[in-house]
Amino acid sequence: MITTDLTPGSPCWLDLGAPDVPAAAAFYQAVLGWEYEPMGGGGGEADEGMEGEGGVFRKDGKVVAGLGELTEEGARPAWMIYYTVTDADATTQAVERAGGTVRVAPRDLGDWGRMAQFSDPLGGQFAVWQPGSNAGFDLADEPGSLSWTELYTTDAAAAKEFYGGVLGWQFGDMPLPGGEGTYHLVTPDGLPEERMQGGVMQLRPEDLGLTGGRPYWHPVFAVTDCDAAVAAVSGHGGSVQMGPADMEGVGRLAVCLDPSGADFVLLAPAES
Repeated sequence: MITTDLTPGSPCWLDLGAPDVPAAAAFYQAVLGWEYEPMGGGGGEADEGMEGEGGVFRKDGKVVAGLGELTEEGARPAWMIYYTVTDADATTQAVERAGGTVRVAPRDLGDWGRMAQFSDPLGGQFAVWQPGSNAGFDLADEPGSLSWTELYTTDAAAAKEFYGGVLGWQFGDMPLPGGEGTYHLVTPDGLPEERMQGGVMQLRPEDLGLTGGRPYWHPVFAVTDCDAAVAAVSGHGGSVQMGPADMEGVGRLAVCLDPSGADFVLLAPAES
């Protein structure tokens, strides 16, 4: 369960790097009911450190995610997930000691907080946020918001060692249906199992076609009707890689791509 309580190691923010900001805003409005609020050009703290066009998404008035123009040369459109830390600089040092790479060195965004972006030793990209006046998103684990995070990796054992050391995660193993391997459940350090927030799945390099075999993170968004949301994806220029399909004990889900190729999952959770 993802919350907004700022527990270290838990997701607190995500943003999308898109080549066409207005098109991305229109797509997610159609699929998830988000409203887009541009933030460029004001010259205030909200704009500090921003490159290109960008803003925030809101669901029922509550901030759920960010959107920005993709400015990194050679980068693919993708969602970046941020995790709460108490000290971004100390986390950066831990990443380097564990064999990861610093993609964006720690920097302040006004008095909002301090951020940094990294790659794990196998190439999976993620970010951290040290809160200042801004804690992160206002809504989670509700329809139209982030409800789970997931890493596709070529070496689950190495990923568990890295993220366990850097972010203090606990892991629990769950067998996949049909004996197709093990899914590794992620919980912040010291919290009970009901606070599980994501998972790690090992796949072959050839199964990671979006990134040419490199591991990657993606978000799972909660919806009330998976089939209706999938129809909106297809009807507004996106595509469906898998589903909709029922997963016992999980719910009905679909793996999707937005029109620029950024991947995400839609999940209508099973009734508890």
